Amino acid sequence: MDKPINPYLVLALAILFPGAGHFAVRDAKRGLAFAFFVLFFSVISYMTTTPDQSYIGRHAFGLFVWALSIPDAYRRARILATVAASGRHHSRLA
Repeated sequence: MDKPINPYLVLALAILFPGAGHFAVRDAKRGLAFAFFVLFFSVISYMTTTPDQSYIGRHAFGLFVWALSIPDAYRRARILATVAASGRHHSRLA
């Protein structure tokens, strides 16, 4: 089994680009789903707000989904790292 990617690197990728953290942990479907919904909800909130709203206000729904994806990607990376570490530990004992 390949060595899993560092969870902090996954966290940084997830913060920089929606779905990138999930791609890093080899969960492309989930990464694409998050990226799609970030874009989709950004468009929805943009269309339902007025031009006098701030950038963040106009894209709030999409930014919210992006914010949800960040800890999800990090958690998945931590789980993979923990499983890999326990697997290496058990293989040394055998």
